Amino acid sequence: MPHSALDLHQDAARLTAQLVDIPSESGNEKVLADAVEAALGELPHLRVDRYGNNVVARTFLGRPERVILAGHLDTVPIADNVPSRLDDDGLLWGCGTTDMKSGVAVQLRIAATVPEPNRDLTFVFYDNEEVAAHLNGLGHVAEAHPDWLAGDFAVLLEGSEGEVEGGCQGTLRVNLRTTGVRAHSARGWLGANAIHAAAPILARLEAYEPRRPVIDGLEYHEGLNAVRVEGGVAGNVIPDVCTVTVNYRYAPDRSEEEAVAHVREVFAGCGVDELAVDDSSPGALPGLDRPAARAFVEAVGGRPRPKFGWTDVSRFSALGVPAVNYGPGDPNLAHKRDERVETRLILRCEERLRHWLSS
Repeated sequence: MPHSALDLHQDAARLTAQLVDIPSESGNEKVLADAVEAALGELPHLRVDRYGNNVVARTFLGRPERVILAGHLDTVPIADNVPSRLDDDGLLWGCGTTDMKSGVAVQLRIAATVPEPNRDLTFVFYDNEEVAAHLNGLGHVAEAHPDWLAGDFAVLLEGSEGEVEGGCQGTLRVNLRTTGVRAHSARGWLGANAIHAAAPILARLEAYEPRRPVIDGLEYHEGLNAVRVEGGVAGNVIPDVCTVTVNYRYAPDRSEEEAVAHVREVFAGCGVDELAVDDSSPGALPGLDRPAARAFVEAVGGRPRPKFGWTDVSRFSALGVPAVNYGPGDPNLAHKRDERVETRLILRCEERLRHWLSS
């Protein structure tokens, strides 16, 4: 079997390890996309389509309802955590184990082992989720082939520790620019230090108290944080420009426009010369009162929780498809050097989805 050939006969935990061992950092998903397309192409009950490094497979059984199972193929940059490693406690370690190759493995197993589901199924595997919104493969498919994403309900296999997570928070990234006057550092009084001018921005962030609104019974937790500071010319120069990049994670009861307005309000009076939006994606309301979502929660059990991060539940919501997050990974371990997943949760998610789609 070629190194990149996927074995869909093994259980989802072993398949997760195989997926992790095929590196697929954002922008470099082709090898994995090729492997997914080839594996799905061997299943006679599926029609497989591809757009770029995005693979979509569908059943056409004439069922009254269509469910979408979706997951992204890319990971954040590898941090000396590939190949995967399984320890004696049943923990599988490696880049993407929780975000979200364990979820992708569950998708592939359902595709292979449920040839006659009780609902028509669409499986979506897409690229570039971990980077800027305009690169997101699901968005590209939605623009080029919206019919491929038609459905009544969607399950995004993002990590949720095997519990349903409703909606998602929006994400906004802005660049706050302060300016000064360049001068020789030996005569600093002849200039104006743009880095020093950014101090009020950092002080405002340090004092910020995020909202924790309750929406449809779920308590979300906002966050406003500096994620990058850029400034400086040379070791003997007073800098004339400094940029503080701030990320705002906001609850889904706020629109993108309201989020931008809030950030402008927070930093009013801080000496910001320019506030520029660098990236923005809206949140999605939980929607757990929708019949399809309610039935899914009843089928898989547990108590729904809020999704604090941004996920493509937002894109499905914009397409008019109610969606939830449900996957085996622990979101608290996403993007970490010691990223890992409990194999028992992978197998449990696989079994619960199979039961829901077979009973």
